[in-house]
Amino acid sequence: MAAEVHENIATVWETIAEVRPDALAQAHGDRRFTWSAFERRANGVARTLLDPRASKDDRVALFLRNSPEYLEVQHAAFKIGIPAINTNYRYRDEELRYLFDDADVTSVVFHGAFTETMASLRADLPHVRQYLHVDDGTEACPEWAVPYEQAAAADAGQVRSAWGRSGDDLFLLYTGGTTGMPKGVMWRVIDMLRQINDVAGLSFDLDDLEASIRSTLVEPGPVHISCSPFMHGSGWFGATMAMHKGGAVASLVSPSLDPVELLDTIDHHRVQSLTIAGEVFARRILAARAEDPERWDVSSVRNLLSSGGMLSEASKEGLLELWPEASILDGFSSSEGFGMGWSVATKGNIPSTGRFSPGANTRVLDEDGEPVEAGSDVVGTLVVVGRLPLGYYKDPEKSERTFPVVDGERRSVPGDRAVVLEDGTIQLMGRDSLCITSGGEKIFTEEVEGVILDHESVADVLVIGLPDPEWGQTVAAVVSLDPEAPAIGAGEVVAHVKERLASYKAPRHVAIVETVPRGPNGKAVYSEARRIAEELRQPATA
Repeated sequence: MAAEVHENIATVWETIAEVRPDALAQAHGDRRFTWSAFERRANGVARTLLDPRASKDDRVALFLRNSPEYLEVQHAAFKIGIPAINTNYRYRDEELRYLFDDADVTSVVFHGAFTETMASLRADLPHVRQYLHVDDGTEACPEWAVPYEQAAAADAGQVRSAWGRSGDDLFLLYTGGTTGMPKGVMWRVIDMLRQINDVAGLSFDLDDLEASIRSTLVEPGPVHISCSPFMHGSGWFGATMAMHKGGAVASLVSPSLDPVELLDTIDHHRVQSLTIAGEVFARRILAARAEDPERWDVSSVRNLLSSGGMLSEASKEGLLELWPEASILDGFSSSEGFGMGWSVATKGNIPSTGRFSPGANTRVLDEDGEPVEAGSDVVGTLVVVGRLPLGYYKDPEKSERTFPVVDGERRSVPGDRAVVLEDGTIQLMGRDSLCITSGGEKIFTEEVEGVILDHESVADVLVIGLPDPEWGQTVAAVVSLDPEAPAIGAGEVVAHVKERLASYKAPRHVAIVETVPRGPNGKAVYSEARRIAEELRQPATA
């Protein structure tokens, strides 16, 4: 007999589908799905995932761009009590092999555009039992995959797994940030639900969840667009918070941000909230609007969440001219700890870039573990307490380092550094770990260094992030060459990286020097490498 059903995000979505069956849940171009359709299709996918060998140890990978299918598969996974693995669709074969192996993936749902990639990987993924092909108008469904629409159309009724589901089910959020190679941050589903319930703007009584939803959900929820990919935490949370309120998610059809499509969609659906990834998104939106200022009515927007990249004061000012009644929430979080800091901008009240009000569970501690005094100019370490993940999947050593227990209190220490200003706000200073954030994407420098160093002509390399007004940061490499090997230029370095890694990880600037800066002990001198890269900065193309 199936185990008893406890509080779970699936319970929220199932109940909303009962309460508002004919309301819009998802839109994607010309496609529309009501809440009842969202529920029915997720049940079909859940039934397909429950093949004869299914178990609670299964994991389904979401190798998908933003689309209705992404949230349907996520709902199916919640229903049957297994994790859905967010997969960066920009990854290349080597990165995907690592991720699917590390996450113990047993099923993959992929867009047709990725058919060739999946075909080349199948022999290296012996634990993957089934593949579901989502038709996006590109590659036809191969014989070794199940057409997604066939799965979604299965007459399944309300699907439950033999092992049931609960709030203790595992939610895996893979991150490529401070953890080096991608690692799965383990959250309990109930803690994710509590976080959403706390910040979504509509809270339900989790002790009497279904009854609370029925009595509380009395008006239509907002229509939301996550311009950021669902595969990243900020894009997923933005969409999930709208769904939590009985709203709808309109996903964009273009594989990269098309500001014209975005503004068209805002106008058509009277969109009320957006999620973007910092400066690069803001500039594109403002440029499109400036080219044709009378084309769209976008006055419906009331909330904009920016995360994953810095957002300049000038861009905030421009966005608030476009949406004068809106609030811009510049969020500072990590997969290892939510709600680290917030910066709220409204028309006429725009905080300085990189300055945040700390969250209720955020602390800035000095080297002795004591709180940093406001106005002291001491650069401290940001620490989060309270609601935290369980650790990193299959990595107890890294879990102990990032989530230490100090004086009986468990903490999250993702590696961010900050100064506490006189008014109690915090100014971000960067990370101790070598992480670059470019256009909302996190890039771990040692991974890129390892690939460049594999080139037969490269003797040594350091990779750093350089400030960039559009992307937040760009990747730069300081490279020395082996005098005994064939000489290469910047273009060859970039091409070599793109053969192995996602293209956004490739350097935009390459400085070829006689000797890469290192100390007498062989340790990298990144400050000197950054100085060299700044002085010799020039675009590198391939």
